[in-house]
Amino acid sequence: MMSISSSRIDAQLNTVQIYYPLSTVRCDGPVLFRDQLARDIGCILDVDDDISSWSCRSFALTCDGRTYRPDFHVRRADCSFLVDGAREEAPPDWVRKQADEAGLAYQVVKRSDLPPVRLKNAKDLMRYARYEAALSDRVRLLGALDECSSLTVAEALIVFRETKPMAGLAAMILHRFITIDLDERLIGPETVVRRRRD
Repeated sequence: MMSISSSRIDAQLNTVQIYYPLSTVRCDGPVLFRDQLARDIGCILDVDDDISSWSCRSFALTCDGRTYRPDFHVRRADCSFLVDGAREEAPPDWVRKQADEAGLAYQVVKRSDLPPVRLKNAKDLMRYARYEAALSDRVRLLGALDECSSLTVAEALIVFRETKPMAGLAAMILHRFITIDLDERLIGPETVVRRRRD
């Protein structure tokens, strides 16, 4: 018969931790964040225009029978690389060498490395990651931006008729139809909205 103490240990090992915001845009595969730092790095990855996709703990590095999975395997158009959040317990000392042998750069990101304004804006936008702008709203906003070259957030919100305005605008930013500056200040009514040009 299983003891109470071992039952508690099993329960702790099987506990699923939830970190906010819940949704992602470019995560390929299961969402498996180790902690809030990893979740916040994921938010930054989702609003980086150079990132095509990323996955959580999907790439295994091995050495002498031991396995380690970095927080993220990140893909860009021209390369892919591994990212870990910096923690008190450092990854094994062989991780960087094994990543190098796999042809992947390995980067450790500290909490202080995350740009605070971009992170706050990214987390605000990610609340709307499950939304999609209705086709009519999307065409209407893109047409208005073709005509005016730019609008403020306050002006852009007026365009939405079928979709909840802020949800529609955020979805179009996250899905790269339009662009705003995420680094200078927090998103507000005066933030400039432009059509994304590839």
